[in-house]
Amino acid sequence: MANMREIAITQIGNIKIGNMQDAVSATGCTVILCEQGACCGIDIRGGGPASRETALLSPLAAADKIHAILLSGGSAFGLDGAGGIMQYLEEKNIGFDTGYGKVPLVCASCIFDFSVGLSQVRPGRKMVYKACQQAEKNIIEEGNVGAGCGASVGKYNGAEHMMKSGLGVYAVQVGEVKVGAIVAVNALGDVYELDSNKILAGMLDGSKNNFADTEKSIIENNEKKIDLFSSNNTTIGAIITNAAFNKTELTKVAAMAQNGLARTIRPVHTMVDGDSVYALSAGTLSADINSVGTLASYVMAKAINRAVLSAKPAYGLKSAQSFSDNTDFVS
Repeated sequence: MANMREIAITQIGNIKIGNMQDAVSATGCTVILCEQGACCGIDIRGGGPASRETALLSPLAAADKIHAILLSGGSAFGLDGAGGIMQYLEEKNIGFDTGYGKVPLVCASCIFDFSVGLSQVRPGRKMVYKACQQAEKNIIEEGNVGAGCGASVGKYNGAEHMMKSGLGVYAVQVGEVKVGAIVAVNALGDVYELDSNKILAGMLDGSKNNFADTEKSIIENNEKKIDLFSSNNTTIGAIITNAAFNKTELTKVAAMAQNGLARTIRPVHTMVDGDSVYALSAGTLSADINSVGTLASYVMAKAINRAVLSAKPAYGLKSAQSFSDNTDFVS
């Protein structure tokens, strides 16, 4: 589109993003701080989400704004890391004013990354607090960082056939409207290039040099019960826009952003995924919700592609960069 241009997600304004990881243990976290408070919605499509305080985002809930989102590894254990954000924000006197003190409102979603690194090590409050400190620099990173440190894709046939994934970021501006996405891709399925049938990363065959096609395998083996290992998958992310919407409208934007997953991950939204997408309003611009939702789907799809293309081979796993036609990607 002639009037669309790529921007840094930090150019949307009023947000800070920070990452921290333990590369040895293959786990990490990503924080999105909105210290002034921001309306937020969520759409959860996967059958096995790990989440915290998402009930706050219901249009029926009293709180109108939240102060941070945590995307983390560590499965349900990683949710405890939200306490690190609460400590950081409390020290800055940021939170919902109860009249007796300020309580930071922090939502969180986690991926299962135990199969890649050390399952005994999870992002905790200390690591998440450090991610908040990193957010002060507001430097955007991709690949094997933050919540994407231990991410992988293509797990239908077990760990020996999966590939390394990571954290992806993408944002655009059309006129005055700015929309961006940040996502940790840890899917059961394969990741496809947007608007093509090319697999970028996913389940490998026995030779480890070709893709096995997860979607085809699941359809053909329709009597096979997916094992416990394959049930630990989730793609988690957030849409950030400078357009002003309420919680009800942002829930719709998040739902439309889920189409970005459907455009690039096959299969997606299964009972063994925990796919969750937030939508955060970080500005005051008046804009059409259908336009923003359509852009949300697009930037989410692009961020998912970047999440696998920016991931480097690690922990004995190949990545998209292991294949010659993807080696020119610069994260």
